Amino acid sequence: MSKKNKNIANVVYSTNPNFIYQSIEADEQDTLASSNQALYVSIDRKQRGGKEVTLVEGFIGAEEDLKDLGKMLKSKCGVGGTVKEGQILIQGNFKEKIFDLLLKAGYSNTKKKGG
Repeated sequence: MSKKNKNIANVVYSTNPNFIYQSIEADEQDTLASSNQALYVSIDRKQRGGKEVTLVEGFIGAEEDLKDLGKMLKSKCGVGGTVKEGQILIQGNFKEKIFDLLLKAGYSNTKKKGG
């Protein structure tokens, strides 16, 4: 699909010359202030071949801001990771370090989840 037609909803092709396509509007939420974010830090091993990842969930806001937070956490921990589906995955067990980094960055409602 071409870039100009990516935001068109429910129509593959129309032969009507007067047809007006309905557009899909990107529903971006405003990013809450860091002190109002309720983030949860946990360790996940499910479907990863026994390898651990540190998972940060609960971010409310724009995808770009979430990616920036993920980039900061990855660089501070010195490991790889990804941002997808509203979650930040950091490779390895960095639960304590990420919890401390988030508190220092102003995310005062951060909580640890799991054992």
